[in-house]
Amino acid sequence: MWDRFLRACRREPVDATPVWFMRQAGRYMEEYRAIRQRHTLLEICLQPELAAEVTLQPVRKLGVDAAILFADILLPLEPMGASFHFAAGEGPVFDQPVRDASAVEALRIIDPVESLPHVLEAIRILRAELDGRTPLIGFAGAPFTLASYLVEGGKSQNYANTKRMMYRDPGLWNALMEKLAEVVRSYLRAQVAAGAQAVQLFDSWVGSLCPDDYVQFIQPHVRGILSDLQATGVPVIHFGTNTGALLEHLRDAGGTVIGVDWRTPLDLARRRLGAGVAVQGNLDPLLLGAPRPLLDARVENILERAGSEPGHVFNLGHGILPDTSPDTAKYVVDLVHERTAR
Repeated sequence: MWDRFLRACRREPVDATPVWFMRQAGRYMEEYRAIRQRHTLLEICLQPELAAEVTLQPVRKLGVDAAILFADILLPLEPMGASFHFAAGEGPVFDQPVRDASAVEALRIIDPVESLPHVLEAIRILRAELDGRTPLIGFAGAPFTLASYLVEGGKSQNYANTKRMMYRDPGLWNALMEKLAEVVRSYLRAQVAAGAQAVQLFDSWVGSLCPDDYVQFIQPHVRGILSDLQATGVPVIHFGTNTGALLEHLRDAGGTVIGVDWRTPLDLARRRLGAGVAVQGNLDPLLLGAPRPLLDARVENILERAGSEPGHVFNLGHGILPDTSPDTAKYVVDLVHERTAR
């Protein structure tokens, strides 16, 4: 059933639990590493044919039930006026962190059709290749996660500069978030218009916030994005890591599917979230390197905790790790399909 993933997102009956993996296209695959020997990550993102090829690699090799567009959550920031580069061993580095009113004011609200045409063209290529066989997921970074990169100037352990702006100057913080939210909203809308059949909002670092901070400073901006996207009719996955304290607030912000990481048992998450949303998750990515008996037991445990009600998409609790064996990833895909065949 080619639409197994889409049906699960809509909480409809499926013939087996669908599986896909965050970061399923990437460094753990030999085919991807061969391309990276000739091209940087950004070069792949900027060339639609290359981005499409990398997107398709795990679909061909693993038999996953959804393809996710190969891109980077930071792509909209460059045309907004926030230039960055990837430093070896450090990840993205922003040349001029956004920490005052003039820097926020200088950020442009972009038209994704004009500023990110390569992403939309990759989606069109993929839909032509995948149509009727595997659904395609588009994605974007959420405003808090994007803001944390902009304000910190790159990766951070404690998001100190980001939180200081949020606490000390909420007016400036909201101005930044409003710009980012509008860019993310229009970017995901453009992906749907180009052919994405579902979208995922990655709020990867929002688990660093307490519930009160999330509700006050983040939720209103995310709710605007997700309510607009849900009006398109495509499934919307709302994902964050370390969000056990925020699950109900993520649900209230919006999304037809809520991502759950490995720190929260899936049955507990389903009880807390209620019957109105599907869930996605939630194997610890490191278990893909565990002995098979332990891996089998943990996969079985997740399937058992997911229960018999429709609305479960099997995934990792975060992205697949670079040292993962593709054979093990395929083994998990096949195991989930076998154990849940109906």
